[in-house]
Amino acid sequence: MSFKDLGLSPALLNALDAAGYTEPTPIQAGAIPIALSGRDVLGIAQTGTGKTASFTLPLIERLSKGRAKARMPRSLIITPTRELAAQVAENFEKYAANTKLTMALLIGGVAFGPQEAVLNRGADVVVATPGRLLDQFERGKILLADVQVMVVDEADRMLDMGFIPDIERIFSLVPPRRQTLFFSATMPKEIQRLVERFLNNPERVEVSRPATTATTVRQTLVRVKDRTPGAKRDALRTALDRDGVKNGIIFCNRKRDVDVVARSLQKHGFSAAPIHGDLDQSTRTATLDKFKTGEVRFLVASDVAARGLDIPAVSHVFNYDIPHHADDYVHRIGRTGRAGLQGEAVSLAGPEDGKSLAAIEALIGSKIELADFGKAKPKPEPEPEAKKAVDAPEAPKSADAPQSESKPADDKGRRKRGGRSRKKPDTTPESQEKSSREDKSSRNDRDNGKILGFGNDVPAFFHNS
Repeated sequence: MSFKDLGLSPALLNALDAAGYTEPTPIQAGAIPIALSGRDVLGIAQTGTGKTASFTLPLIERLSKGRAKARMPRSLIITPTRELAAQVAENFEKYAANTKLTMALLIGGVAFGPQEAVLNRGADVVVATPGRLLDQFERGKILLADVQVMVVDEADRMLDMGFIPDIERIFSLVPPRRQTLFFSATMPKEIQRLVERFLNNPERVEVSRPATTATTVRQTLVRVKDRTPGAKRDALRTALDRDGVKNGIIFCNRKRDVDVVARSLQKHGFSAAPIHGDLDQSTRTATLDKFKTGEVRFLVASDVAARGLDIPAVSHVFNYDIPHHADDYVHRIGRTGRAGLQGEAVSLAGPEDGKSLAAIEALIGSKIELADFGKAKPKPEPEPEAKKAVDAPEAPKSADAPQSESKPADDKGRRKRGGRSRKKPDTTPESQEKSSREDKSSRNDRDNGKILGFGNDVPAFFHNS
């Protein structure tokens, strides 16, 4: 089957040829003809199977005639993350190259002004994250009364990120007579209830059972028995420093660990950069561009990037942390093995990850293969100072150097104050004569009533005794 068999116009076919696309994927072949007929679509497919084109191509075909009014878009595409929204917008521009359709990208982290300028000129398609779309609506900068097609992408991720109330509100703002294209990788019960509430007798297109992983991805597991973060980072570096690892995305559960792991890799000579939700949008965009061009080899990411990256040539995915939710494992490793290429997903599991790992293996229906990439060479620990002093060789003594030794305790157990070594007594005649004079002087002072040790300030009670 070719794209021509799906009923697309020559303008779209020429754009697809220019992009190098020749055959539709199963989800595209199933969803596009139904969407072109005007029916609602419920599309279920794993990540990396071409869902974006499944809704973008029929949307362009339907909107090819007509023109949007100011602040009143004719279609709406909602995505959970900024990165995914940017990827959808990029694909739209590629497929709509031979049309006069206009598009506005509404995402957080950037200024409102440029977005408002595009909306005021009239945008046929709005690609947005839920929060920024509602912000612009509250500001009166966008009206949704003219929306003909509404697309919800990665619906299950919306659920994970807490966007379902926002999605429900957006559905209430668009006209009830509209076409809805609803896509998701998995179908939890909450998403099923959303489908039953807002879609009108949708045609279900499912090309693989929910939560399956692509056959193009080899999955391996590395056991890390040591619980220390240093041991885990050593294991990660060993997994990275192998033949065949062209590039990779490293996933952490927490944003603070993203920064720690990225700095550690940079310190050990790896080309790595962090990306997570706390970074401003310009930094995230620049980091992604560097990763796509190969300037950055390893991208250390939180789950905010798990659904938002569409980079076909990612050779490896590394789970530095086993995800808490089994579905996230499927989304993470879907970043590799895309567009028919082979990929590998390596997961580092510690003793505390048994329950999460069991849930993942139950979800995907198979055991993850154990791998042994060898152990990273441990760095020698600094030697304790006390041990250095004991093991240090004794310095050679010069024949002319004065000799000294510590005097042992005398018969009464007394030692020199402070533990210092006592010099041997000087037995020369001059020394003995000097000592005799000092003893006589001391006895004379006592005989004369002179009190020693107080200088001129003698307490009064000494005189009264």
